[in-house]
Amino acid sequence: MAIHERAGQVALQKDLVNIPKLMSHYYRLTPDSKLDAQKVTFGTSGHRGCALTRSFNEQHILAIAQAVVDHRTDAGITGALYLGIDTHALSQAAFITAIEVLVANGVQVIVHKDDGFTPTPVVSHGIITANKHSETLADGLIITPSHNPPQDGGIKYNPPHGGPAEGEITQWIEDRANHYLAQNLAGVNRLDYTQSMQSHLVQEVDLITPYVDDLINVIDMDAIKKAKVRLGVDPLGGSGIHYWAEIAKRYKLDITLVNKSIDPSFGFMPLDKDGKVRMDCSSPYAMSGLLKHKDNFDLCVGNDPDYDRHGIVCPGSGLMNPNHFLAVAIDYLVTHRPQWSKSLVIGKTLVSSAMIDKVCEQHQRVMSEVPVGFKWFVDGLAQATFAFGGEESAGAAFLRRDGTTWCTDKDGFILALLAAEMLAVTGKTPAERYNELVKLHGESFYTRVDSPVTAEKKAKFAKIIAENVDTKVLGDTRLAGETITSVLTKAPGNQAKIGGIKVVTKNAWFAARPSGTEALFKIYGESFVSQKHLDEVIAQAQAMIETMLS
Repeated sequence: MAIHERAGQVALQKDLVNIPKLMSHYYRLTPDSKLDAQKVTFGTSGHRGCALTRSFNEQHILAIAQAVVDHRTDAGITGALYLGIDTHALSQAAFITAIEVLVANGVQVIVHKDDGFTPTPVVSHGIITANKHSETLADGLIITPSHNPPQDGGIKYNPPHGGPAEGEITQWIEDRANHYLAQNLAGVNRLDYTQSMQSHLVQEVDLITPYVDDLINVIDMDAIKKAKVRLGVDPLGGSGIHYWAEIAKRYKLDITLVNKSIDPSFGFMPLDKDGKVRMDCSSPYAMSGLLKHKDNFDLCVGNDPDYDRHGIVCPGSGLMNPNHFLAVAIDYLVTHRPQWSKSLVIGKTLVSSAMIDKVCEQHQRVMSEVPVGFKWFVDGLAQATFAFGGEESAGAAFLRRDGTTWCTDKDGFILALLAAEMLAVTGKTPAERYNELVKLHGESFYTRVDSPVTAEKKAKFAKIIAENVDTKVLGDTRLAGETITSVLTKAPGNQAKIGGIKVVTKNAWFAARPSGTEALFKIYGESFVSQKHLDEVIAQAQAMIETMLS
């Protein structure tokens, strides 16, 4: 994909969404339940869409909220529901709609006081903490489309384990919600917002303080304080913006917010590589505002709007590749958490860097490679059998310092603070620590390339990978000059289907997965030989996919 000519430059007025129009369409446009593009699609990241295209409108939230209530009833979940919200324009409207349905159905709802924002990891932490001390189980909803553009809305469900819902649950919610849409919302209960907020069922509480006070049990905050680490923070206008002042005050840390803007149009954001406004903290273009401050602090960090992702900026070197930070985070944690058992598992998605494999082998730690999606780490984190779970898209979580569960969803706060702890304890930035790993294990060359594909070929690919795939299917026994050692359609860590293939050699690999929403193949590749070798890997991967589908 060509880089947009204004990528990294602050958005102009013409780049911004018309917020009044967006909000009007949320309430006034009605989705067509017969059109797939306007139905509820409740995947592992919840339902996402846009009011302007009739894919995220009031009817969707009414239907989804009622479907979640129905699921709670079937599952016997009778505790409180934590309702999180980020700073996207549609989030506030969806938040109000959800409360009207939840209260009408007799659900106790916990929200942050004073109409405050509540990030994804805070909801997960709240659920985990509540369920330790209650016979009735709590769960949660988070109103967020993550790092998606300002015109998008999203809603996702976290069951009592606190993490992203399993596929069986999300499919049930999706089907149920679409049933309500098809029936013109017959069976959906709703109570006026003013009456709902006056109800005893809505509890407005302080959700910031319990989370901030507990951080010392997952991060060595005293070390950060003692080392006087100067931390620059860009919340990217997200839901965690008010947490940093409390963290600084509670632990006496030197934290400076370099951007205090909250704007539903996100007009302060630099454009991403494709020229769109997108709050992606792993993109050097979207993070160009923070990168200007990289040499003014010991470390800079940024997060996406719902705070389940992290971006780490080091002086001199700039924004770290998410794969690189995952590797150094694991390397640091397994050597600086003495209360963690050596039998604890390190989890990674199969498209994450093989540098993680080398780090785990170096420290003789068990590694579990799972399909794409944080949901695969939830059980391990909840049962405290996984020490760490991380994915290449800059999302991760890990256990408390004593080896017990912290949360079961991605937590951008603790990964950002872990970077500060690393610097405080070792005297080296995460980038410097990654360079040490390179000296030990070799340099990684990694990329992702999106290639066009027709719907017919996507269907053919799905049929092929449903059967046994070997080098005969690929049309070659070698990849970029090396013998292919394995062809995977299931993840080694749990034997779950990966929805694609992964082809591995001694020094390289590629993985190919079709997009669920676009006519694209996502091809990931990595080489420990050279950039030229990686280019050969990707070129041959594209040729192999074409051979399979010809």
